[in-house]
Amino acid sequence: MSYITVEHLRKTFTVRKKKDRGFLAREKTTVEALKDVSFTVKQGELVGYIGPNGAGKSTTVKVLSGILTPDSGAVRIGGRVPWLERKEHVRRIGVVFGQRTQLWWDVPLLDSYDLLREIYRVPEADFRRRMNELSEALDLGSLLRTPLRQLSLGQRMRAELCGSLLHCPELLFLDEPTIGLDAVSKLALRDFLQWENREKGTTILLTTHDMEDIAALCRRVMVLGHGSKLFDGALEDLYARYRNALPVQELTVQYPNIDHVIAAMYQELGL
Repeated sequence: MSYITVEHLRKTFTVRKKKDRGFLAREKTTVEALKDVSFTVKQGELVGYIGPNGAGKSTTVKVLSGILTPDSGAVRIGGRVPWLERKEHVRRIGVVFGQRTQLWWDVPLLDSYDLLREIYRVPEADFRRRMNELSEALDLGSLLRTPLRQLSLGQRMRAELCGSLLHCPELLFLDEPTIGLDAVSKLALRDFLQWENREKGTTILLTTHDMEDIAALCRRVMVLGHGSKLFDGALEDLYARYRNALPVQELTVQYPNIDHVIAAMYQELGL
């Protein structure tokens, strides 16, 4: 049985643009962000949701999290309609937007987490147990008494993940969670997401432009383009379908005096 069911989802926005002439005149344009999108997701799946900028990925996440109401179509997540049963729905989900924060900028992380505990009404014992588990998995122990504004980008993203998972949600939405992160931070985040999905059975919907994230985490991907679903299946099938359609170029790189470079490296390392 499907945990997430999306049927014929449509969402449009009205965009006002300034005309070439006239100081106050504005031209209205209707943009179809989602066009008849349908899909299902089983509980415990980790699914990649990919596509170019403006494809409708963030709009989908906002509809599924209850932030937006669609123009038409049906959505059920765990038997709930997100925008009609929002209070009950948000108790069971976590959301991380790569360019947004739910934590408080000027207070220590632990104070933000205590406030989230009150908001989600998490029992004290459950909160402490989950806090210890997440702080160890995300390596946050030394940062808990540090204000958010003093953390690096990678540290802030780990802190955001912790805040989104404190109430043990069934479903986690990740919208560009690795944007701007260095290679080490990305690897740490990927390892944690695999652990959370495997050990807790958390359903995860990941939107990203980083195909290395998708390849490392997702067996199944959905591709969105101009508001329409273009592909839904295994990542290997996506590669197989379009591998032959793309031009192949061969690049040869030559390193001069490579033996001297390796010898100098060994000498510097004392090997």
